[in-house]
Amino acid sequence: MHLFSILQSRKRTTRSVGVAVCIAFLMSPLSIFAQSGTRGVAFSAAEPGAPLPAGWKNLPVVKGKPITEYTLVRDGQTTVLQAEANRSASALMHEGDIDLAQTPVVGWRWKAEGPIEGADNRVGAKEDAPARLVFVFDGDKSKLSLFDRASMEVAKHVGGQDLPYATLMYIWSTSAAPGSVIANPHTGRVQMIVVSGQPGDAGQWRSLHRNIVQDYERVFHEAPGRITGYGLLTDTDNTGTTTRAWYGDIQFVPGH
Repeated sequence: MHLFSILQSRKRTTRSVGVAVCIAFLMSPLSIFAQSGTRGVAFSAAEPGAPLPAGWKNLPVVKGKPITEYTLVRDGQTTVLQAEANRSASALMHEGDIDLAQTPVVGWRWKAEGPIEGADNRVGAKEDAPARLVFVFDGDKSKLSLFDRASMEVAKHVGGQDLPYATLMYIWSTSAAPGSVIANPHTGRVQMIVVSGQPGDAGQWRSLHRNIVQDYERVFHEAPGRITGYGLLTDTDNTGTTTRAWYGDIQFVPGH
């Protein structure tokens, strides 16, 4: 593909949150994260209205776009993280500190207000989700296709930083049935697995467990490299709508 065509594709891609969140994460120096060694996060241990947990940072997905508001609130007798998006997109991210050999399974719970009107994760201009769990991986980029490597070079030129080797997301979506895999509309280096969004899910807490290693191998057809970052993302920037979601504690545990 001609470089101009790739660049034009890249400009459209920056509207796609799947790639943009990776750029935002890598454009921020890792020194912003506290080196606490903590794996996962216990929002329930905090008080409503308290500052965000140490080591977590609200990062815009594209410079100049409104950011999603993440706050600690009370839900029943438990403190949870509330995400409120108003035509916005930003990710609450943490530096990668997960030993997948010891703790390959992630467990979490979340609740979405409901589907986002007009959203479709298969379409770049409509690619929003009320709730996402995001993992960013390192890897050997020399193994990638010429197109993927060229796209990464353009992204580096535009954003000033390298794109990650791969990004895996678990998403709340009505675009496809739970268990379905949706490739980012602009790059196969971002893969999304639908885990919520069935009828009856709206407004209900859902507890989920996923084996990150098995899921990565399923969608990228190789063993995962090191996790360089992970976090949460609620976004409505493409559809220009509003939504709310709530996230409970996140834990990394041994496989079964």
